[in-house]
Amino acid sequence: MPVLAGAEPMRHDGSEVGVLLCHGFTGTPQSLRPWANYLAARGLTVSLPLLPGHGTRWEDLAVTGWRDWYATVDRELRQLGERCEQVFVCGLSMGGALALRLAARHGDAVSGVAVVNPAATFPRLEGLALPVGRFLLRSAKGITSDIAKEGSWEVGYERMPTHAAYSLRDFFRVVRRELPQVTQPLLVLHSRTDHVVPPSDSALILGSVSSTDVTETVLERSYHVATLDHDAERVFADSYGFITRLAARKTAGK
Repeated sequence: MPVLAGAEPMRHDGSEVGVLLCHGFTGTPQSLRPWANYLAARGLTVSLPLLPGHGTRWEDLAVTGWRDWYATVDRELRQLGERCEQVFVCGLSMGGALALRLAARHGDAVSGVAVVNPAATFPRLEGLALPVGRFLLRSAKGITSDIAKEGSWEVGYERMPTHAAYSLRDFFRVVRRELPQVTQPLLVLHSRTDHVVPPSDSALILGSVSSTDVTETVLERSYHVATLDHDAERVFADSYGFITRLAARKTAGK
C-alpha cells in the first residue's frame, strides 16, 4: 500500500547525540517533520519512524495495536543507542505516551524526554462503549488537524478505526502504571486550548513521574498539533535547548 505524500519516515545521521521522534495516533511523521528538520539542521542524529498501520489508509490501522506501535519505537531507540552516546525521546500526543514508556522501560539508555500535548487518558464515555461498540462500528470521525494556524494541516486519517482505538485505551492504562518509573529529565509542552487531549493529561503526567529535572511550558497560541501551529518554533527551540543542556552536562561529567 503506497504511503501518503508527506507521511514518509525520516532518518538523519549527525552527531553522537540522537533524538527519536514519535508521532501520534492516526497521524504521520509529517506532523513532526519540521521539528525533525530543525534538530537535524543543528547537527543531531534524528530518527522519525512511521508507526505500523499509519500513513496509508485507516483500514490498515484497524489490524494493528499498541504493541506494534511500541515495538517500532523500541527498535528505533535500540538502533540509535548503537550509533549514539546519548539518546533523547520526544513525541506528540500518543507519541508522547510512547516516549514516556520508552523512558520508563529503558532507564539510563534514555537521557531525557520532551513531549508535546502528551496523551495519557481516553475519553470516559467513549472508552466505556468501545469493548462492545468496536464490533458494531468499524470507525469513527478522525482527530487530525486540530491546528489554530490558518493554512496549516496535518496529514492523517479522516476516520479512526475503533479496534485500534480500543488498543489505544489499553495502552494508556499501561503507560499510567509505568509513569513512576520515569526518572529522566522531562520537558512537557502543552497547549492551553486543545480539542483532542485535555491539559489535565499533562498535569497527570507531571504529577506521576519520578523525574526531578522537570520543565513545563504552556503554549498560548496553538491547538493540539502544536508542532505545525503558531508555537512550533518555540517547541523546536525549547526542546533543542533542553537536549543540548543535558548533553553538555553529561559530557562535562565524564
